[in-house]
Amino acid sequence: MEPPGSRDAGQSEIASVLSINVGLSRPLDVGAASRGLSVESGIVKRTVSSVVEPSPTELGRLGFVGDEQADLSVHGGLDKAVYLYPFEHYDWWKRKRAEAGVTHEDDPLPFGFLGENLTTSGLMENHLWIGDRLVIGDVELKVEAPRNPCFKLNAVMGYRSAVRHMLLSGRSGVYLSVVKSGVLRAGMPIHIVPGQREESIIHLLAWRRSRARREP
Repeated sequence: MEPPGSRDAGQSEIASVLSINVGLSRPLDVGAASRGLSVESGIVKRTVSSVVEPSPTELGRLGFVGDEQADLSVHGGLDKAVYLYPFEHYDWWKRKRAEAGVTHEDDPLPFGFLGENLTTSGLMENHLWIGDRLVIGDVELKVEAPRNPCFKLNAVMGYRSAVRHMLLSGRSGVYLSVVKSGVLRAGMPIHIVPGQREESIIHLLAWRRSRARREP
């Protein structure tokens, strides 16, 4: 299956927040899927606000209260304060894990499983360009970059090819900076405010995909 399409994202789409997820930095066993290591990571998240229980969650310039990142080169800091991931990709990942013998295809994945802070509905990578703004209530976020996965994703997914699958499929999610902080709840609508539209997320993902295909 090819990555999300390339239709024009100039329209002001409305999506919604399905869950808000945070996690503390702690040792992550990567031996089963990667290199026999245990490393510090904040990739494991828990849901603190859901559509069923839309608890208010404070968001500052460096991310959500209660969220930590161990390696700021891949997540965290001003430019990667929030990681957003589309729920629409979850079924695809369930199939990939089942094909790898990790689990059964019908086993559910909890929100935040990809390490994301915001699990969303109706907001795909092909809707977004670098510099677009996402307005959620009084909060304003800016699209900064697609995720460039590291070996920790292999550990969470439970098989060695997860990073390559994310790169080749384009199912990356996006990193956001916080332009205006505030309080968010699951269930809130997301409004896209287009930026200058000079570089699309899809274009960047296609470039990464071409590189991944050339690598062994």
